Amino acid sequence: MISKYTGIAPKGDLILLQRLGEIFRDKSFLHVNSTRAGGGVAEILQRMIPILQDLGINARWEVIEGDERFFDITKKIHNALQGNHETITEEMWRHHYEVNRRNAEKLDLEADAVLIHDPQPAPLIEFKPQGGEADRVPWLWRCHIDVSNPLQEVCDYLRRYCEKYDAAVFSVSKFARAMSIDEFIIPPSIDPLSEKNRDLTEEEIRQTLERYDIPADRSIILQVSRFDRFKDPIGVIKAYRMVKKYNDCILILAGSPASDDPEGEIVLNEVREYASNDPDVHILLLPPFSDRDINALQRSATVVLQKSIKEGFGLTVSEAMWKGKPVIGGATGGIPLQIVHGFTGFLVHTPEGAAFRIRQFLNNPHMVEKMGQRSKEYIRTNFLITRQIRDYLSVWYAIKNNGKSVYEL
Repeated sequence: MISKYTGIAPKGDLILLQRLGEIFRDKSFLHVNSTRAGGGVAEILQRMIPILQDLGINARWEVIEGDERFFDITKKIHNALQGNHETITEEMWRHHYEVNRRNAEKLDLEADAVLIHDPQPAPLIEFKPQGGEADRVPWLWRCHIDVSNPLQEVCDYLRRYCEKYDAAVFSVSKFARAMSIDEFIIPPSIDPLSEKNRDLTEEEIRQTLERYDIPADRSIILQVSRFDRFKDPIGVIKAYRMVKKYNDCILILAGSPASDDPEGEIVLNEVREYASNDPDVHILLLPPFSDRDINALQRSATVVLQKSIKEGFGLTVSEAMWKGKPVIGGATGGIPLQIVHGFTGFLVHTPEGAAFRIRQFLNNPHMVEKMGQRSKEYIRTNFLITRQIRDYLSVWYAIKNNGKSVYEL
């Protein structure tokens, strides 16, 4: 499988991956998160696990289960870590812990390295296997959330779990916290060979547009994201309405539900109400694993947005850039790591700013083409899945070898 990336991913990454695969051959690498569908974490793991296995590593992916109340609580924790004022009571924290305790009884947590993703399964560290070789197994906590300005009391409570790990991994340097454990910065990535990112034929793109009754003869403004207030879908509609006064265009807001996000349906209904039955606003609730449709929508778009007001990373930015699209994104979280302002796209703070940049693109196709070319090359160099796997294995190597760099191999 790794050979399929030859000529696509940087050659140096592939060489280093082969070497790391030899070092960790037949070792087990366990990942745990809270959902198999919806959101960037699940998508990355779906693609990453087979590549790790192809390298000779026994990679596994486990998912914790929880009741509706558990996911209501973890959504509040997520929102609080991104700066919302939420109340998490001691009893709610106990339920969070208890659900993880029950999961620990069912899950196989034995491995040579363990990577726990986000706050939902963070308490699993309390149930780490003990004794003998198990004491030397590195447990890493991976935070995919924008924690640059968290609600402090929630951050402090979660820290009591996080600091029991051997290291923490964040997407962007400004998310890192002053903790007593090692911290690493590893941005997320996209898989260029996945159904969501592979090249499509014109016929495949046409079929998707026809399926959703989207006209192909007008400029398309697109945002792909979960229906989440932090993604600012209302702000996107505001920007579209400003643009619509001057440019004939349509807007598509497309997203899939996530099993660990109980607020999604509420936000979706808010967006539908705000759109006011505008026939040129297409709100698409796509079923899970609609990767080819998302691919086709991104390739057919004239302008792609990710106008988040808080964002852990925003992989939809890299996805669109890989397809040669310059992106207009909120200047928050990991988006500025992907968009080089004025070179591969534009960063904005308001609906008015987004509307200005949308019109700039609609009225200047030459700019769109040039920025799009630079965008794809920027993603190739920095945000392909081969680089992220390289980074995870390099952290594992450094912890097992007392900080020795993989580049000393």
